[in-house]
Formats: sequence, structure tokens, C-alpha cells
Amino acid sequence: TGFGTDLAKGKPVEVFEGRSYVQERWLKADYALVKAHLGDRLGNLTYRMAARNFNPLMCMAAARTIAQVSRIVEPGGIDPEAVITPGIFVQGVVAVPNPAQEEDLNRANAVYPEPAA
Repeated sequence: TGFGTDLAKGKPVEVFEGRSYVQERWLKADYALVKAHLGDRLGNLTYRMAARNFNPLMCMAAARTIAQVSRIVEPGGIDPEAVITPGIFVQGVVAVPNPAQEEDLNRANAVYPEPAA
């Protein structure tokens, strides 16, 4: 969709089957901190709702992934058909049973402390 736009200026272009496409660099991160619904100690993860949109991609793009999950189950406790992110992409799993929801904090006008100078 970016071919021929200002965003594509100076970027490499490749033609496939007669159509031009802008080449973009891959997504890459040193760390990914993601929130998942369930996880096991091997790192297999499931997600709820919108968390499924980008979290699996970030797990695959990062060199190291740490997942916050609502509950850790034993290996085999997640139906293999329900696993969205396989454990090979996850290096750490932390259980936070009742996480504070960002939406609730925003509605309560929560403010984060300023870093010390």
C-alpha cells in the first residue's frame, strides 16, 4: 500500500507478478514484555481478545520474551490446539493473578512517579 507514496521514497522496491511492493525491514527487538491469559512453565501461551493481535508477533521478533500471565498451568494443561505462541519463543513466564487493568488505572487518573533526577 505504500508504493508510490511519500513514505516509500528512498526505500527499495521489488516487483512480483507485475506489481510493485516496497521492501521494509523486519520487526526486531531485544526484549518483548507481553501479557497473556494462560501459560505453562515451558512458555506456551494463550491470549484473550486484542492481546492476540500483536503479542505473538512480538514474541517471535524479540531475542528474549517475558510473559505476564494470569495463571501458570502444568505442561500439558493447555490444549495444543489452543496454544498461540509456542514456548520456543518465550524465555520467562511470571504469574500475576489479578493484574491492575490499564483502563481502570486511566479512569482513576493514576499517575506514574517521575524518575529521580
